[in-house]
Amino acid sequence: MFRFLAAIAALSLAVPAQADWHRAESEHFVIYADDSAKDITRFATMLERYHSAMAFVTGREVETPSPSNRVTVYAVGGSRTMRKLSGSRNIAGFYIPRAGGSIAFVQNVRAGHGELDWSMTVLLHEYAHHFLIASSRFAMPRWMDEGGAEFFASARFPRNGEVHIGRPAYHRSAELAFAPEVPLDELFERGKFTAGGSVSRDDFYGRSWALYHYLTFDPDRKGQLLGYARRIAAGEASIDAAHAEFGDLRALGKDLDRYLLQRKLSGFVLQPDILPIKPISVERLSDGMDAMLPVMIRSKRGVDEDTAAEVLIDAREVAALYPNDAGVQAALAEAEYDAGNTAAAITAADAALAIDPSVKNAYVQKGYALFRMAREADDEAAAYGAAMQPFSALNRLENDHPLPLVYYYRSFAERGAEPTETARHALERASQLAPFDRDLAMNVALMQAREGKIELARSNLEPVAANPHGGSAAGAAQRYLEALEQVEEGTQWRPGREIDPTGLLQALARQLADDSEDEDE
Repeated sequence: MFRFLAAIAALSLAVPAQADWHRAESEHFVIYADDSAKDITRFATMLERYHSAMAFVTGREVETPSPSNRVTVYAVGGSRTMRKLSGSRNIAGFYIPRAGGSIAFVQNVRAGHGELDWSMTVLLHEYAHHFLIASSRFAMPRWMDEGGAEFFASARFPRNGEVHIGRPAYHRSAELAFAPEVPLDELFERGKFTAGGSVSRDDFYGRSWALYHYLTFDPDRKGQLLGYARRIAAGEASIDAAHAEFGDLRALGKDLDRYLLQRKLSGFVLQPDILPIKPISVERLSDGMDAMLPVMIRSKRGVDEDTAAEVLIDAREVAALYPNDAGVQAALAEAEYDAGNTAAAITAADAALAIDPSVKNAYVQKGYALFRMAREADDEAAAYGAAMQPFSALNRLENDHPLPLVYYYRSFAERGAEPTETARHALERASQLAPFDRDLAMNVALMQAREGKIELARSNLEPVAANPHGGSAAGAAQRYLEALEQVEEGTQWRPGREIDPTGLLQALARQLADDSEDEDE
């Protein structure tokens, strides 16, 4: 009997556990998790209540996203999987903003009712950025951007349906206690548009949260944070707005330190009846998509030449087993495109659409592939016209999907033709639908500058320049802003070689919807 039980145990260890991937869809999120329907529903409910709580506290109205412009969250597994996916040992989760495809990666779904784990705190922090960008058209100073995200990310979700917002950011306590302190004048100076430089190893995040919390809840400072934000929106420099609203910064720093020494800091306790959410649908994925999801996650994360080849091998294996699954074939099309196999990507996309003409990713991948082919075509006008057909079909399925709007503009720009007024309006509308896509904002700004719309161009460049994770794009945006200070409204302007020495503008125009910077924290 002992040998029999030992053999059964060995056999069970040798066979991998059956995946049980589910998809939850809500008003603002799409969530994929290898978890039960009950747990993923709780997780989606928590995120929707979080969105509703931010809307209530800020008083901001956010346009309901089109289905493809919702944030897609992938629960990828444990910390080892996250390390492999992110390429770092220190990242618990991350978010990539993209027009028509913003994605976030977290570890396993844990919609707990007590303190959240670090992966969930990261997700809430990044979604706070997403919400605040989507609900405001001006660039917030860096301290306010990060302090606001920390303020909301410390939320709790008790079993009774309440949402607790503005709680102490306990995950920043060690930083506040032991890291070098940022003087307030320097904290506000970091609110200037910088070239995307990295944050020093000090208490910037913790102190930004503390100041945001203090200005929100201290009765003697009531209205000052809103007044400061209004001054920023009107074009004042961060440090000037701070002096005007907060007065003596030394006194502000002393008041802030006393505030943090209080025995208990308060927060908002929001009741469920003021946080309405719409119904959430959950479905178990098909067997084919169950097998393809781990491959899709690696693909969606982003690949280089080597990893694209590795992902493609796995995608082809799954696709061969499930030739009649439209989702699987669309995922194969994406893997083929990423690996440089343009014709194969079109074949797989056509196979997906023949099975189910509502699979939107198939239209996207076929459109990408046809645009790639059009660049080498003899008759560019005809080739780009044909390349627009999948995007036009996608537009009929989802009128506010940003990618058809972006690619309509590109169908002119890529072949050197002057975009029509309709095409220019399409690019601007795409940026309105996806304000979190900084590459798209950069391209809109440069288009507007070429038209002589200098103030509009500056307003679109400012958030790009202020992005602390913006890298070379943030630096370029800062240089453009400095150059535009000397340009009168109505003057057509484009960056010269001295402003764009690396050809970043041309690179962005070609990679408008394909590339984005990771926002890892």
